[in-house]
Amino acid sequence: MAAAAVLPPPVDIKRSWVPIITPPTVSKVGNDEFNPTRHISYKEAPKVYTMKDIGMPEDKGISTVAVSEPFPLFTEEAVMRMRQEVLSPEVLSNCLYSSNLASCQLRGFANKYAPFVYDVWKSPEVLAIVSKVAGIDLVTEMDFEIGHINISVNSEEAKQEQIKTFKDGAQGEDDKPIVGWHTDSYPFVCVTMLSDCTTMIGGETALRTGTGDIMKVRGPQMGCAVVLQGRYIEHQALRALGTTERISMVTSFRPRCPKVRDDTVLTTVRPVSDLGELYNQFSEYRLEILEERIRQQLKELRESNSAGRKVATRKLKAFFLEQEKFLAHMNRELVDDDEVIRGNIDDSHLLKKNAAAVATTTKKAEAKSKKRPRRF
Repeated sequence: MAAAAVLPPPVDIKRSWVPIITPPTVSKVGNDEFNPTRHISYKEAPKVYTMKDIGMPEDKGISTVAVSEPFPLFTEEAVMRMRQEVLSPEVLSNCLYSSNLASCQLRGFANKYAPFVYDVWKSPEVLAIVSKVAGIDLVTEMDFEIGHINISVNSEEAKQEQIKTFKDGAQGEDDKPIVGWHTDSYPFVCVTMLSDCTTMIGGETALRTGTGDIMKVRGPQMGCAVVLQGRYIEHQALRALGTTERISMVTSFRPRCPKVRDDTVLTTVRPVSDLGELYNQFSEYRLEILEERIRQQLKELRESNSAGRKVATRKLKAFFLEQEKFLAHMNRELVDDDEVIRGNIDDSHLLKKNAAAVATTTKKAEAKSKKRPRRF
């Protein structure tokens, strides 16, 4: 397999072009820290569709909730503060990625260049809202995945032409999705709109249901969000017409409880990440989960022994087997750096391809390990 660099591409700060999108100035939006009372606009729980509603088994994911309708989450002031940080020269220069799935993405910037964005998604208030909508207690996946940005831009001329074409009866937004068909690498995502969608046509999220039909969830307005159990549902972001920009922020989540299964994979993020950061954060939180599971199992074992009960051998062996699979899964996801092709995301993340892809990856790993000499 061809080798490729894994670090973000250098971006010349002295651009010869004028960007269509410009961040708000500090004088317009201020520079205050995140304040839940002032920056959160959430009022009531939105309508949600369950896994059963979209033809999926209820136990397929970690929650019975599949996707929510768009709901207000952040005030306009909060959105402007996030745009200010997201579109800063530091972020655009150091955190820009592209792939065959999405041509313009900003990743891994929140904990370095965007303190407001970071504080938003780490706040107990926002976590509680997302968890309530998702139907399960969640935490952010890892710092690198806080505030992932997808960007699509148009000139004013193209915007007007699209509006005219739409009025003439030819929509065409399905032809070129912003992000192609995929399943997410992480259990849940919260997609927040950072653009003014007043004149936007289209821009929905398309879901492939359990019956193979396509279900569209309308796109959120500025400051609104959609919660999706994207690890288990194939979906794509449809192109928005009639607007000069579409900037969406995607923050990923995993279950807080260490006993709940964590199906995180790195398939769709490995080729668009700093592997040093990604692998470190992935390994750290997974080992913390393992540590907590072992601590709880050890406590149970000691208490059982103190009470004079016999060892529950089958239960203990089942626990060991589960942790073996947990570690094996981690090992499969940490693909050697020189085997990662930058910007190239294969189709193993699609549900119909996934089983075969995992089997192939496992066989390759086993074959590779047999070739390596043992060290004593």
